[in-house]
Amino acid sequence: MKTFKMLSLGIEKEEQVTDYPVHDGIIINQENKERSWVLEMLIDLTHQETFDRLKESNETIAVQVVISYPKNEPAPFEVVVKDVKIMGDHVSVLMKGTLKRARRKYAETLLSELLEDGLEGQELLERFETDMRTRPGLRKDEA
Repeated sequence: MKTFKMLSLGIEKEEQVTDYPVHDGIIINQENKERSWVLEMLIDLTHQETFDRLKESNETIAVQVVISYPKNEPAPFEVVVKDVKIMGDHVSVLMKGTLKRARRKYAETLLSELLEDGLEGQELLERFETDMRTRPGLRKDEA
């Protein structure tokens, strides 16, 4: 097994990504034949209800996780929330799932999408710089 530090988590829904600030988190690659991963994070109590609903529904959700370094490209996972527990001033959320697929080069894919949207010149440059900082979900990741 290999472990990594989780820095951020975003839940994808209808081409939007909702970010949840992570106080602390870990990702474990179980390196088994199912290629499963375990993700655990501590988040603010204010988000408990959201993750309780996801646990109760047992639905598979698409998430984007930044691992190890803040500038890393988000890794796309499909996970199910398995447990939600209050721990002091935070909520511990345990998820299990799989890595969706090998990641594309984020910058090249983002630039391609911005060009498809008809952006050019200074507008293209400004939007590219902004999106490289905020890392919104990409349409091509949904294909």
